[in-house]
Amino acid sequence: MRQKVTIHSLQEKVRNGEKITMLTCYDYPMALLEEKAGIDIILCGDSMAMTVFGHENTLGMTMDPMILHAQAVRKGAPGAFLVGDMPYMSYQISPQEAIRNAGRYMAEAGCDAVKLEGGANMAKTVEALVNATIPVMGHLGLPPQSIAQLGGFKSQGRDAEGAKKIIEDARILEEAGISLLLLEAVPPEVGAIIAERAKIPVIGIGAGPHVHGQLLIVHDALGFFDAFTPKFVKKYLDLNSSILEALENYKQDVVEGRFPQEEHCYKFKAGELEKLYQQLE
Repeated sequence: MRQKVTIHSLQEKVRNGEKITMLTCYDYPMALLEEKAGIDIILCGDSMAMTVFGHENTLGMTMDPMILHAQAVRKGAPGAFLVGDMPYMSYQISPQEAIRNAGRYMAEAGCDAVKLEGGANMAKTVEALVNATIPVMGHLGLPPQSIAQLGGFKSQGRDAEGAKKIIEDARILEEAGISLLLLEAVPPEVGAIIAERAKIPVIGIGAGPHVHGQLLIVHDALGFFDAFTPKFVKKYLDLNSSILEALENYKQDVVEGRFPQEEHCYKFKAGELEKLYQQLE
């Protein structure tokens, strides 16, 4: 079993110039594999609304299913730094509501931190969470929970004014007490400026190579989600095609009588089949 990843070991990686690895995960089997692969940070993300439950966006997730999935991930990956994603309207209503919901992640699922979206507008909530002993990962750039306001999944910070706002929000969130920062869908120059100025680990998902680490949605990386593919995704497998081929082969084997065969069948103990026939006469 590997040594537990902590905020201190992540900070040490940054100081040593080592890149941090981060993936999403929503269930026990995938958590086992990510743990074996040595992934540093696992995000139990509200992206499961789309990748697992088939919604068009992330807004449909609530705390109860998020906690359930985070519990499964924690069991499969005890060594990873586990971040629980705060779903839509679980933290925006008030700092008190945010503490209550974030506390569930920590107490019920054993998370190491929670993640929330927003910049300066979330500073008071971040301060309240940190004062309640709950580590926080900030999320700037493209905020998926704000797509109704943005008009879709659109990259951010591509003009000077937008970039300056993200850079300023990063500073404000760090002053408010976040332990880590996630930057999504911004130009690499914005990622470089923020990472250079920050005293905390900065992880990118579509934020270029100059940040301290990288995140991908695991279903995107494995080719297990075909609804759309963001520009920043690198597919390491075409899992959908492999699984579809296996399912079609299974169907054909059953239909044409090739499955099950003798090696897939249980055998009677010696002499017991004859006894059964005698009893049935």
